[in-house]
Amino acid sequence: MNKTFEEANILTSEVKAMAEDEVKGNVTVILCTPSLYLLPIKNILGNTTRTFVGAQNCSEHESGAYTGEISAGMLKSIDIPYVILGHSERRQYFGETSALLAKKVDAALKHGLIPIFCCGEPLEVRESNGHESLVKKQVEESLFHLDAASLQKVVIAYEPVWAIGTGRTATSQQAQDMHAVIRKYLATKYGQGVADSISILYGGSVNAGNAKELFACPDVDGGLVGGASLKSREFTEIAKSF
Repeated sequence: MNKTFEEANILTSEVKAMAEDEVKGNVTVILCTPSLYLLPIKNILGNTTRTFVGAQNCSEHESGAYTGEISAGMLKSIDIPYVILGHSERRQYFGETSALLAKKVDAALKHGLIPIFCCGEPLEVRESNGHESLVKKQVEESLFHLDAASLQKVVIAYEPVWAIGTGRTATSQQAQDMHAVIRKYLATKYGQGVADSISILYGGSVNAGNAKELFACPDVDGGLVGGASLKSREFTEIAKSF
C-alpha cells in the first residue's frame, strides 16, 4: 500500500523504460500494483514484451454482497494476467488460511489468471526448526488438490517472514535449501518434470546487492521484491541480475 497515483505513474514509466532498454534474456518483470491503479498502469505499459501488471489479491467469491472485494473475473475482464495470493501480510493481518487460499487459487485459475502463490514461515517456526514442515503443509493444503496441468500454471513464492523488514537476512544457502525442499515436495506428488517446470520466486528482502547471489542458486527462479521495487533504478538492477 504505497505511492499516490502520480507517483505510481512516474515509477511505472521509469521501470518500463529501463526494463525495455537494459534487461536482457528470458526475464519477465511484473508490477503488482494496488487494485485502484491496475488499469492505468496497464495502459502505461502498453504492448511491452517484458513488463506486465498483476494484482495483489483477489476474492475467492465469484460475485455478490462482498463490499470492497475484487473478483478474479473482474481482473480478467480488464486483462490482468497475474495475481498474488497468500502474501505473508495477507496471512498475518487478514487471517488468510490455507483452505481459503485453495479457493482463491481455484478462482484465479478458473478465470485464466496466473496465481503467484506465497508460502513461508515466521521467526518462531524457523527457530524451532519447523520451517520445512510448515511450508510443505502450506503448499499441500492450498495446491495439492490441483491436477498437474493446473499446477503448472501457478508460480510459487517463498517468503521467509522473519527476513522481511526485520534487519535479519536469509543467506543464499538458506533460500536455496527451502526452494529445493519445495521443489522436491512438488515432485513427490506430481513428478520431477512438473516440479522442474514451476517457477519458485524468493521473497525475503531481495535488493540490488544480494540479487545476483540469490538468483545464481539453482532452485531460485526469480524474486518477489518488496521495498526495493519502489525505487525504479534498484528494481531494474535486480531484474538485470539475471
